[in-house]
Amino acid sequence: MKVTEHIAKAKGKTLFSFEIVPPKKGNNIEELYRNIEPLIEFKPPFIDVTTSREEYFYKEHPNGLLEKKITRMRPGTVGICSAIKYKYGIDTVPHVLCGGFTKEETEYLLVDCFYLGINNVMALRGDAMKEERYFQPTKNGHTYAVELVKQIKDLSKGKYLHDVIETDYGADFCIGVAGYPEKHIEAPSMSFDLARLKEKVNAGADYIVTQMFFDNQKYFDFVEKVRLAGIDVPIIPGIKPITTKRHISLLPQVFKLDLPEELVSELEKCKTNSEVKQVGIEWAIQQSKELKNYGVPTLHYYSMGKSDGIVDIVSKVF
Repeated sequence: MKVTEHIAKAKGKTLFSFEIVPPKKGNNIEELYRNIEPLIEFKPPFIDVTTSREEYFYKEHPNGLLEKKITRMRPGTVGICSAIKYKYGIDTVPHVLCGGFTKEETEYLLVDCFYLGINNVMALRGDAMKEERYFQPTKNGHTYAVELVKQIKDLSKGKYLHDVIETDYGADFCIGVAGYPEKHIEAPSMSFDLARLKEKVNAGADYIVTQMFFDNQKYFDFVEKVRLAGIDVPIIPGIKPITTKRHISLLPQVFKLDLPEELVSELEKCKTNSEVKQVGIEWAIQQSKELKNYGVPTLHYYSMGKSDGIVDIVSKVF
């Protein structure tokens, strides 16, 4: 079932969903199952699975020369989506990136999703590589998420990169895209960012999932601006509980977001990461309850592969 169908079926009731990262190469999928199973009892209608782009590493040869090579540390997004879908009977949403993938590789991924009965995808540009100051598109890949959305919609119509295929069994993907309550890091203004978001929706995006935020008013204001811009698709808030002291400086720096003074004040009193985690959980519970009362379609949690804190939050909210 599509994400938008789950939302429509709920008839105004707030749903629960979460996002996981694939295990690193060499790790067993059973560890992932152990992490998500405590959350299954809360009946998430769908689960997102992230995709990692390529990374560089250097291989040293006997003569001392270094060879620059490319690897992916967390492959297998589509396979994990399929495994979860058929093990638990829950719809999955693989993340599809511009960065690190050619248009042909994207087409192959989408065809695999279609074969496996996965009909939801999250279309994202992706981040710059660690060695890059700014995002650089992959050769023969997409530069912007709107281009990716267009490719997905074309495939749904039977328009492949090199063929037009007449079929009664065409893919019909439900497409999610990202929204930024505090503006995308590279956007010069909020109005510019909203214009880019509208382009993605006009190209065929069916719903929006926001970047994490810690002040609900940022989300409320964002929704109002999005609606005034003429965008009427569901807007799902993304929630991440702070779990370590490092997050206090790291999250604002990486995602260019603000932490409320009240939250910062409580976090600064903490002497251990355990105390920080508890403050983060309590804050996320307050956020979630207020957002649920507001009537958001889904509360979407960024779990980063750790379920214990999310369980504590969801058990108090749902």
